[in-house]
Amino acid sequence: MARTLTRDEAWTLLNEYNKEPFHLRHGETVEGVMRYLAQELGYGDEVEFWGMVGLLHDLDFEMWPEEHCVKVQELMKEKDLDEKLIHAVASHGYGICCDVEPVHEMEKVLFAVDELTGLIGAAALMRPSKSVKDMELKSVKKKFKDKAFAAGCNRDIIKTGAERLGWDMDKLMEYTLKGMQADDRNP
Repeated sequence: MARTLTRDEAWTLLNEYNKEPFHLRHGETVEGVMRYLAQELGYGDEVEFWGMVGLLHDLDFEMWPEEHCVKVQELMKEKDLDEKLIHAVASHGYGICCDVEPVHEMEKVLFAVDELTGLIGAAALMRPSKSVKDMELKSVKKKFKDKAFAAGCNRDIIKTGAERLGWDMDKLMEYTLKGMQADDRNP
């Protein structure tokens, strides 16, 4: 029978395949945003699951970047993890590196916020405070429009994510920023 993980077990699993502090921190950042959005969007009874998906979404990326979202399915099946978790984690690579389509609203949220958290995090580092806590939506929008800034963040993926959710970019950016601000692990 497929099993679920506790938060501590998920953190241990993430650390089994990820050693770079950046990747571990990114997992925690996306976890925090996912937990926040679960609450905000009326999925309060699924907060733990949403967070788990956010934490583990890049489980395979550090060691197998060329097999991202494909290798993770194999790793999670070997651990006999719940198929719902496996599908959710893999779905953020839909149309990019795998064919697992995001169906549930939570999967669409993950697809949309993954890249955006990177852009917001990079923007925070440019601030005198080095923090998201005092950042405003207008700052995020300005950095998003500047294609030279955080050039590795794929803006088309972020736009596609917003479209899949039926949200405008302001709503996606504001929710993601607020989710990052609400997480006490973020400076």
